[in-house]
Amino acid sequence: MMNKMISRWLLISINIMVLMEIGNCFEGGGVISVKYKFGGMERSLSSLSAHDTIRHLQIQAGVDLPIGGSGRPDAVGLYYAKIGIGTPSKEYIVQVDTGSDIMWINCVQCRDCPRRGYHGLELTLYDPSDSLTSSRISCDREFCKEITRGTSSTCRTNQSCLYTEIYGDGTYSMGYFVEDVVQYDRVSGDLQTKSANGSVIFGCGAGQFEDVDSSDDALDGMLGFGKSNSSMISQLSSSGRVKKMFAHCLDGVNGGGIFAIGHVVQPKVNTTPLVPNQLHYHVNMTAVQVGVGFLNLTTDIFMLGDKKGAFIDSGTTLAYLPELIYEPLLEQILSWQPHLKLRKLHDQYTCFDFSDSVDEAFPNVTLHFQNSLLLKVYPHEYLFSFEDMKCIGWQNSGMLTGDNKNATILGDLVLSSKLVLYDLENQTIGWTEYNCSSYIKIKDELTGSVHLVGAHSLSRGCRLSSKLYLFLLLLSLLQFCLQ
Repeated sequence: MMNKMISRWLLISINIMVLMEIGNCFEGGGVISVKYKFGGMERSLSSLSAHDTIRHLQIQAGVDLPIGGSGRPDAVGLYYAKIGIGTPSKEYIVQVDTGSDIMWINCVQCRDCPRRGYHGLELTLYDPSDSLTSSRISCDREFCKEITRGTSSTCRTNQSCLYTEIYGDGTYSMGYFVEDVVQYDRVSGDLQTKSANGSVIFGCGAGQFEDVDSSDDALDGMLGFGKSNSSMISQLSSSGRVKKMFAHCLDGVNGGGIFAIGHVVQPKVNTTPLVPNQLHYHVNMTAVQVGVGFLNLTTDIFMLGDKKGAFIDSGTTLAYLPELIYEPLLEQILSWQPHLKLRKLHDQYTCFDFSDSVDEAFPNVTLHFQNSLLLKVYPHEYLFSFEDMKCIGWQNSGMLTGDNKNATILGDLVLSSKLVLYDLENQTIGWTEYNCSSYIKIKDELTGSVHLVGAHSLSRGCRLSSKLYLFLLLLSLLQFCLQ
C-alpha cells in the first residue's frame, strides 16, 4: 500500500514536470515566436567582435511571425524564429535577418552540420524526401539565373541550382535550392491567427565547415528578409499572398518582440526613402546630435564607403560609424565624464568602471535622417556591461575591411525598443520608439478590417528535450504499474 502511494506521488510529480516543460513549448501563443539567441548570457568580447566581423563578410494579408530574443550587445546573439516547412510540416528554428536575402535550412545530406546548437537545442535537418511538396530547382530556372546573375554557363537540363556561402573565418555553407511549402500564421482577428502557407524557394544546406557535434551559435538555418526577389517576403508577395511590407519591434529588455508582415496602420511612423540602387536597406543620414549639440561634420562624410547611406541591419549586434564620425562622437560622449579611467579591450572596445546611472551621467545620441526622421539612442542602449565595467557599443568602421570600411552600419544596438517598418512597395523605411511588449495594428487588405498583433517570445525549450522523453517514458511505466 505504501509503495503504491509513493508511486502515485511520484506520478503526480512527473506529471507536473511534464506540464511545465510542455507549457514552455507553447509560450508565445503557438505562433512563430522570435527570440534573441543569447538572451541572459554574458558572452566574451572576442565572440562579439567575431560575430559582427563574420556577419559583415557574409552579407550579400497580415502575417504574424512572433519572435524571440534580446538585442543587448552583452548577450551577443541573434533573433530567431520558428517556422514550419514541408508536407507534413516540420518545425525549424531559424535566424531572422533583414540583411540577408536567401532563406536556407541545413539538410540531411550535410555530414558536417552541427547536431546541437543554442542551449543544447537538438537541431532539425531538412529532408526533401520526407516532404510530399518538395522539389529541386534546376539551374535553368529564372530564379537560379537571377541568383547567379547569369553566370551559370555550365548549366545542363535538370541540373540542380547550387549555392555557396563563404564566411570570413573560413567556414562555409553550400548546397542546392529546393521549393517547398512554408507554414506561417495569417492574422485573422485581434490577437488571433489561422494557419496559412505559401510555396518558397530556399537553400538546402548540404555542406558546412563547422564543429560537427555542436555549436553555441548554430540554428537550423537563416530566414532572410532582404530587398531582393529571392527573399521570402518577395516570393510571398509576388504570389499575391502578402503585402510587400513588414515590421519588427525587438525588445531589448525582456527579449522577444513583434515581427509581422503586412500594412501596419498603428502606430504611425515617420519614414525616409531608401537609397536607390543598393542591395540592402540603406538610408541617408544627415547629422549626429550629442545631447543638445551637433557634431561638426560635412555632408560627404555620410556617403563614405562603397555602400552609400546608413545600412539598417538587424543581423548586426553593434553600430559602426566611419572614423571621421566615430572619433568626435566618442570624444563628446566621454567629455561628460572627463575623469574616467579608460581601458581598451581587444584593441577595439573602450571600457571603464562606472556604477552610477548611465542615463543621468551620459548624453543621448540622436541620428538625423532625410525627411527629418530621428533615431534617438539612450546611454543604457549604447553602453553595455562587461564584467564590472561599462563598454561603448559604438564602433569604428574604419577598422573594418572591404566594402564595409568606413561604412555606417546600424544594428540591434540602435534598433532595439523601436518599431521599424519596411515598406518595399513605396521604397521607404521608418521607425518610432515603442513598447515592444505591447501591440500593433495591421490592416487586412481583403476585408479592410484592422487587427491587433501582439508580442511573443519563443521559449528555448520549444522542442521536447531528451529529459522530457525520459519523463514520458517513466510516466507510461508508472501508469502501467498502477493499473
